[in-house]
Amino acid sequence: MARVQTMVQLTDELVDELDREARRTGESRSAVIRTAISAYLAEREHVTKVRRYVDGYRTHPPVVPDEWGDLGEESDEHGHELAQRLDEEERQAGGLQW
Repeated sequence: MARVQTMVQLTDELVDELDREARRTGESRSAVIRTAISAYLAEREHVTKVRRYVDGYRTHPPVVPDEWGDLGEESDEHGHELAQRLDEEERQAGGLQW
């Protein structure tokens, strides 16, 4: 892959941190900078994709029935049935009545 040289102005503190990281990893300053920029851009892309995914669900919430049916409604029905069965078991066992 072709490389293009670019000039970036850094504070003395950033250069010191960059040099420490380069020594720690055994890489050149350029390699550390390339790695850092790649990680930053990948994270930004991930954040953008997640934001778009969430926005899509906000725009088109999954509560709208699809070919699988209304899963939210089924979930509510099953939860209600379970609660009724548990209430009946508790009543038969002499538990508290609500």
